[in-house]
Amino acid sequence: MIYRFRVILDNDTEEDIFRDLEIREDDTLEDLHNIITQSFGFDGSEMASFYISDDQWNQGEEISLFDLSEDASARLMNETRINDVAHEISPKLIYVYDFLSMWTFFVELAEIVEETEGFDYPNLMFVQGQVPEIAPEKSFEAEGNDDFDEFEEGLDIDDYDNLDFDEHWN
Repeated sequence: MIYRFRVILDNDTEEDIFRDLEIREDDTLEDLHNIITQSFGFDGSEMASFYISDDQWNQGEEISLFDLSEDASARLMNETRINDVAHEISPKLIYVYDFLSMWTFFVELAEIVEETEGFDYPNLMFVQGQVPEIAPEKSFEAEGNDDFDEFEEGLDIDDYDNLDFDEHWN
């Protein structure tokens, strides 16, 4: 079977930026990573991860391109088949490319179709929008603490006498 995915760049612009891709269900997440990077014009040389997601796009288990864990316990893209993590019941993944720039994509299984005889897969079906020069800025906000402002105006971080802690605590 062939999985058709829509891969949407998470951005705050008015223009939708996405790619529609086809790939075999038993290909690996590394194969999906390769077609995503190629279709968005990246060279594929940066670190990347997929995250299993729920219907509200909450980030779940990580599946990495490389195992950087100390105990070699990371789940890897080249060992994970697409149909093991994306299917009709759980069709959503989050893909992050280049952890310094944080290119973030929503990957959603749109449909499952029969393989077309003599057709090459993976396949880029449709392109919408131009990828910006730099990754869209992300707004990260702490939940439940509206009083905290790490960049409080007028705070002199070199003024140790007026900081709110006891420097002789031990």
